[in-house]
Amino acid sequence: MPANLFDYGFNESICSSKEGIGRIIRVDRGECDVISEKGKVRAVSDSNRSQGELAPVTGDWVKLVKISSIGTVIAEILPRKNKLSRRNPSDEGAEQVLVSNLDLVIIVHGIDRPLPPGRIERLLTLAWSSESEVIVVLTKVEERDKLLEETLQTIKAIAPGVETLAVNSADTSDLGLEKIKGMLKRGYTAVLIGESGAGKSSLVNALVGGEILETGEVRSGDKRGRHTTVTREMLLCPDGGLLVDTPGLRSVGIWDAQESLEKVFADLEERSKYCRFSDCAHESEPDCAVIEDVLQGVLEERRLLRYQFLLKELSDQKAKIPNRRNK
Repeated sequence: MPANLFDYGFNESICSSKEGIGRIIRVDRGECDVISEKGKVRAVSDSNRSQGELAPVTGDWVKLVKISSIGTVIAEILPRKNKLSRRNPSDEGAEQVLVSNLDLVIIVHGIDRPLPPGRIERLLTLAWSSESEVIVVLTKVEERDKLLEETLQTIKAIAPGVETLAVNSADTSDLGLEKIKGMLKRGYTAVLIGESGAGKSSLVNALVGGEILETGEVRSGDKRGRHTTVTREMLLCPDGGLLVDTPGLRSVGIWDAQESLEKVFADLEERSKYCRFSDCAHESEPDCAVIEDVLQGVLEERRLLRYQFLLKELSDQKAKIPNRRNK
């Protein structure tokens, strides 16, 4: 069935012509589902690219060619507007691009479980490093409403400027759902991130309007879910907009995220301007404004320690990969 590429975010800044162009909506074992003007096609990446630094990911715009002995092949990955990346869980010295060419990152958390401040700080750092708009969506409010206020306060303390919505995915008239639907304009790409069992697939089903994705049970002991989403798949919403569901993120290693880290810890960055030394590490230096705030109870010591740990994580990355290239 033919497709309208403008529904999938195409514009002339991507390419001057739509001919032979498509957008990857799913990557699975070296093959890709791609939406082109002719509809959905199955494409393979050439062996060099599939093993190289610029492997195709969901969200990529690509040029397609037909090769008689192979079929449809991805000949070129077009320049990415942006990307959502993390440190590769299996290789600390490598980047893993999750999704490309996105407009909104939705951090999803189910309030049937605690929200450790360190986890939301990492997810925010990850999300803001994509240079996209970021919101937090709290799911399962119908199950444990008494925890909602506590979770909202945690997020407000860490990220006071981030919009946070509470959503009941089972209620089609839910105001939070309606607000998210209003954000999903034609061609607008949103990606959902969070741990397994957070309610991402249920949220996608509610926004798309049907049981499109499988949802799973959550273990009662540790509130962890099994991976019902195993690939990053892009779905077209009936009223416009695109949603990318992602497998649960157990590992949230940040990657090349100095600027977004400073944004997440803007309060520490602001106070550090009043330290005696411009390169103050906030450890044992004299006249350190940040340490003074900790001593006076203005700043939580654990927040400072988490900040220092993430800074070291980035510093270690740079030391391991002196010649890394931005893709």
